Amino acid sequence: MKKIYNYSEIKSMKQLDRQIDRIKYAAERGEITLRKDIKYAEYYYSPSRFINSLGFYAKSFFNKLFKIMIIVFGLGLGLTSCAPKEEATEEFIYTVDEFADIEVLRYQIPGWEDLTLRQKEYIYHLSEAAKCGRDIIWDQNFKFNLQIRKVLEAIIENYTGDKESQEYADFLVYAKRVFFSNGIHHHYAEDKILPACSREYFASLMDAVGMSDMKEALLPVIFDPTLYSQRKYQGDDKDLLLASSVNFYDGVTKDEAVKFYNKMEIPGDNEPVAYGLNSRLVKQDGKIVEKVYKVGGVFSPALERIVGHLEAAEAVAENDVQKQYISELIEYYRTGDLKMWDQYNITWVGDTKSDVDFVNGFVEDYNDPLGRKATFEGVVNFRDKEASKRTDIISGNAQWFEDNSPIDPKYKKQEVKGVSAKVINVACIAGDSYPATAIGINLPNSAWIRKEYGSKSVTIANITDAYDKASQQRPKSVLSEFAWDQAEIDFIKKYGSITDNLHTDLHECLGHGSGQLMPGVSPNALGEYSSPLEEARADLFALYYLADAKLVELGILDDPQAYRAEYMNYIRNGIFTQFTRVELGKTNTQAHMQCRKLIAQWCFENGKAENVIEQKVRDGKTYFVINDYAKLRGLFAELLKEIQRIKSEGDYEAGKNLIMKYAVNIDPQLHKEVRERYNSLGLKPYRGFINPDIVPVMEGDKIVDYKVVYGDDFLKQQIEYGKNYSTL
Repeated sequence: MKKIYNYSEIKSMKQLDRQIDRIKYAAERGEITLRKDIKYAEYYYSPSRFINSLGFYAKSFFNKLFKIMIIVFGLGLGLTSCAPKEEATEEFIYTVDEFADIEVLRYQIPGWEDLTLRQKEYIYHLSEAAKCGRDIIWDQNFKFNLQIRKVLEAIIENYTGDKESQEYADFLVYAKRVFFSNGIHHHYAEDKILPACSREYFASLMDAVGMSDMKEALLPVIFDPTLYSQRKYQGDDKDLLLASSVNFYDGVTKDEAVKFYNKMEIPGDNEPVAYGLNSRLVKQDGKIVEKVYKVGGVFSPALERIVGHLEAAEAVAENDVQKQYISELIEYYRTGDLKMWDQYNITWVGDTKSDVDFVNGFVEDYNDPLGRKATFEGVVNFRDKEASKRTDIISGNAQWFEDNSPIDPKYKKQEVKGVSAKVINVACIAGDSYPATAIGINLPNSAWIRKEYGSKSVTIANITDAYDKASQQRPKSVLSEFAWDQAEIDFIKKYGSITDNLHTDLHECLGHGSGQLMPGVSPNALGEYSSPLEEARADLFALYYLADAKLVELGILDDPQAYRAEYMNYIRNGIFTQFTRVELGKTNTQAHMQCRKLIAQWCFENGKAENVIEQKVRDGKTYFVINDYAKLRGLFAELLKEIQRIKSEGDYEAGKNLIMKYAVNIDPQLHKEVRERYNSLGLKPYRGFINPDIVPVMEGDKIVDYKVVYGDDFLKQQIEYGKNYSTL
């Protein structure tokens, strides 16, 4: 018999819940046997349900601790294992919190101990630089976000009233949702998050912590559902900018912004800068003024701290090329000069040899209704050398993939330059990449830099690993509910992880870097439809090539039929299961979700004549089943060809028509069904992460190492970040 618990070490409710989880997961895996009189099927929902299923009802920590001691030591005769007597290594529990529609995970950093002290110090300062931009993304998302966050932080830290009431519990859920979304609008759906507690109660909390003077300004913003209702508006009956809450424009209409930047663009410029990428456009005294993000300008206090840590990182960089592009990035932050941003990207994309790498800057434009202005993000990482062998093969054959793409030859790159790809482990995510983060990245975004100098692509191994292992620690899954039969489930379990990672590799490494714009076509020609169309182009490229015999020839896949697992998952998710994330009655607005809906819906409708994808109903439940994989691949090729044409020629109307017809509206009956079935699983549709802490190890006044400390409290990290990285 071995112990999987230690009640003497339990000093908090969080630790208590972790102990219950360990018992639960060990039982599910068959490592221990629970007494038959313990109805452990009910404890899937929460530790408190577990205790209640045993007939124990306790509110206070001490009562609950006493009950768990009875469980483990009184009833513990039923908790046994036939494993050897040696102490087992404690399992890493990935889920740290759940609330509303969100599950918060943590990730591990494999390979940390193999890094040199200099590399660890480099990563430490790069991580601090990334986290110092936290206030920027909050302010970019909405002009009142920082004020509201400071109120939430003050209440959580200073309120001394009843914290056991339902209204305080409702307040706490609201606070966590806002922290997770970096503001009061949902991080994915972009709708305003409304508190479940009453306005009067919220006001009383503000009074209790000395913030009464902010009630008049903030309470309407927080509680009025019609005020600042969407972070990014995407309809066609209001002005895109005036109806959006993002803080990129102030009093400026869509037409005014478009005209402002059209005047700046130089016709025929082969090296156009991304005008507006790092600025806010405001109307002052009837005149439109651009205010640039830079030291001495907008966001100066945050950028000064970022620059300070970048300078510290530069001093311990691995090599001279890293020092060069860090120096260029610092110069860009000091001047706001977008030509320097391009120079930084050119130098950065040429560095394919360094083990440690990072993203820090105003990068992605998904949150801008016009697809022009970028949010701050930071990602710090290092190479997974073994896993990168796969991406090395892909990038080494980039020209073959471009030459054999099903797009029109005139849109193909005659010479693919500088494509590099690797698998990484992140050490820190920040800004718009935190808490919710991508599983793959392809940069830079500038089309002309991609064409002339290449691009870098990464697949993030430890994030995808955390997703997979967190799912394995749960008894129910989307697959078991929505797959058509056991054969489909078994096939996806065998190949799903492999082909999903490969889809990410192809999407990021080759998909985003494929094709070219025709001479004179502006990178911003597709306007507000640019992001979903670009994601669809990269997804289609990956889907098409997943089924190609070349992958088997290159030794990347063993089974030529393995691609079917990704096709199954992609169609099911794109046309059906992803809408568990959208409230009933709402439309599909997020760029990546629009991309998936566009592809799956277009293929479903255009393949109806030959029944390529079949909508089946069994026992009142809907399923989407692929009947002809070869023809589906042909549909992917056809749509890829058209979307590449749209992008290459800047065909705004054709792009708009595709998005509006296939990507926005959700079938209300299917929407209702998928949400009901998903909710019955007890899962959360959105996931994000807390960061591990990188902590200097001191001997006297000298740093001798940097250790990784894995926290397990989402709210605690948010409060700590508020104290340590507030700059604006």
